[in-house]
Amino acid sequence: MKQFYETYYKFPKLSSLLREISWSSNLHIISKTKSIEEREFYLRLAVKERYSVRELERQIDSGCFERTILSKSKNDIYQYQISIKEDIKLSTPSREIQGYFKDTYVLEFLDLPEKFNEKTLQKSLVNNLKHFLIELGRDFCFIGEEFRIQVGNNDFYIDLLLFHRELQCLVAIELKTDDFKPEYLGKLNFYLEVLDNEIKKSHENPSVGIILCKNRNVQVVEYSLNRNMSPALIAEYETKLIDKSILEKRLRELFDWKD
Repeated sequence: MKQFYETYYKFPKLSSLLREISWSSNLHIISKTKSIEEREFYLRLAVKERYSVRELERQIDSGCFERTILSKSKNDIYQYQISIKEDIKLSTPSREIQGYFKDTYVLEFLDLPEKFNEKTLQKSLVNNLKHFLIELGRDFCFIGEEFRIQVGNNDFYIDLLLFHRELQCLVAIELKTDDFKPEYLGKLNFYLEVLDNEIKKSHENPSVGIILCKNRNVQVVEYSLNRNMSPALIAEYETKLIDKSILEKRLRELFDWKD
């Protein structure tokens, strides 16, 4: 209790958040975080996502705070880089939409073998759907796997199709077990166009696409998205929990570079 008081007595604005989560969750935040900014982040996250103690602990252990800050910083740098290209119209998703998606997803709960293919990854995600939806974030609803769409006499299959309640839009996810390649975007754009014309309800917003790949090169992603006309995002996934010390090092390096 003494530590609890000493941690928060200078920050009365957080008092309402502290009361909205359990005592055990508060203890995890106090013991596993280092700054008031990090504590406020997890307090707000726990309230927004209604995390259980175990789910909150996993987010802290996976470095969600560091990953989020790194992602926002990269987006700021990216926005600055393209702002000087006045002849190119930015068509990537707005900041409002980007705020609902992560730069990196941690999928350590899949317990995948050392080598796996896209089919194995897809089946593992569906078999661990509860954990996957928690990692994606609040308001994601699962619609189906291998979701069939038909164009002419041809059938095509979207790896995973979800719906986001707050954004009121379909979310198509394409899974890749290798690095992002620009040609992946063309296939995703095709899927989004069909979804918007054939599947989307009249009251829903345009569909959003996510290419979930093993790695992504920031420059390749930048050039690929510069002229892209659909709301598409490129994200990475990790199959093991990321060492928080590595994320903290990246964060320090980023702010040293910006200074």
